[in-house]
Amino acid sequence: MASSASKAPLFRSVAIRGFAAQAASKPSRGTSDVHTTTLPNKLVVSTAEAALPISRVSILFNAGSRNETYDNLGATHVLRAAAGLTTKGSTTFAITRNIQQIGGNLSVTSDREVIAYTLEVTPNHLDVGLKFLQDVATGQVFKPWELDETVTRLREDLARIPGQVRAVDLLHRAAFRSALGNSIFCPKHQIGRLSPETLQHYVASNFTTNRTAVVGIGVDHNTLAGFAQNLPIDSGAGKENTSSFVGGSEARLDRGGRLAHVAIATEGQGWNTNPKETLAYCVLQYAAGVGPWLKRGNNNGIIGKSLTGALGDKPFGFGAFNVSYSDTGLFGFVLSTEARDAGKAIESAVKTLRSGSLSSDDIARGKAQFRNDYLYWVESGENLAVDLGAQAALCRSVLSPAQIVAEIDAVQASDVNAVAKKVASGKLSLAAVGNLATVPHVNEL
Repeated sequence: MASSASKAPLFRSVAIRGFAAQAASKPSRGTSDVHTTTLPNKLVVSTAEAALPISRVSILFNAGSRNETYDNLGATHVLRAAAGLTTKGSTTFAITRNIQQIGGNLSVTSDREVIAYTLEVTPNHLDVGLKFLQDVATGQVFKPWELDETVTRLREDLARIPGQVRAVDLLHRAAFRSALGNSIFCPKHQIGRLSPETLQHYVASNFTTNRTAVVGIGVDHNTLAGFAQNLPIDSGAGKENTSSFVGGSEARLDRGGRLAHVAIATEGQGWNTNPKETLAYCVLQYAAGVGPWLKRGNNNGIIGKSLTGALGDKPFGFGAFNVSYSDTGLFGFVLSTEARDAGKAIESAVKTLRSGSLSSDDIARGKAQFRNDYLYWVESGENLAVDLGAQAALCRSVLSPAQIVAEIDAVQASDVNAVAKKVASGKLSLAAVGNLATVPHVNEL
């Protein structure tokens, strides 16, 4: 049983995560078109029938950390850690033993909007694997003595959070405060305090058919639709938690040391609000720079080049930051550098971010890199399942690969420069972790 907040590296995951919410995936080699069905109970089923050696099925719930309240903060992190514990139909031992016997893998991942339970297994053992996937995703019982055993794991997860990830997490708190501002990690004061009743209430409130999607790769569509139809999930829409960008605020965690990790962003765009403009933000991200495009290469993009000019040969890590949720988003950059150079690096990056315009060559390069990176990323069956799942769960529909490529190609230089001007005039939020001796406050940017 595996559990993680994100399996992809930070800069790649933030590059792809926003696009996944609206855009349909490019099927892996050998796959057919994507098929999508909305069942009478409003549950969405989507499949790509692929000639792959491994079948993948995910049950996704629109129940990420944005749905937590102050009293149950950390519930989604506990759900990740508790995946695979005793359910209504199976013991922990039975789940582990049977999944291992068929050579499968059962994992759970989550972000601020979605919790996904995913099964990976060979097609001839799919029927056995689906039984235990259903148990884990829909049959939780949360026995108190088993929850006690997750405390060590939760503390270990918190201790392992990299500085860049912590900075991005704090950036959401500064930018949104509540809802999308909720961390994907359990606060220290909540570890061991969430009762079985609290967790059951959270599941009952958010694991409903209107908030559920089932996606499959290398699985017959009708078979998966039948499986989804019989899932023991209550009907209903649940509560919608809207989130508003605040801006002009900051969150700082001074830990000393040699490095400073800084995340700065202004409001982006949500997929369900304006998909065309969100694609323009994606192109702008790659035009701004997402780190070295080649191994051991120079930082590309307009912000990457400005940082290279400001810092010279001094070491730093950089990536333009763009994440689009269902209703809003964030756009900016994440920077890691030696503490003594942080102030100079931030000044250079913010100045370029505020420039408000790009050349046609920068936009053409950004569009090509974004398109190629997206298509390359979803060649993996695992990533394809992530893409399909995010679309089905958040947008309740899936676009065809041909439509997606056409939408990317349709982005014009004027569209990118329009969102660049919005970024230039937007209110910034800042989060910083590490040695913050030279890191300016947000009102000084």
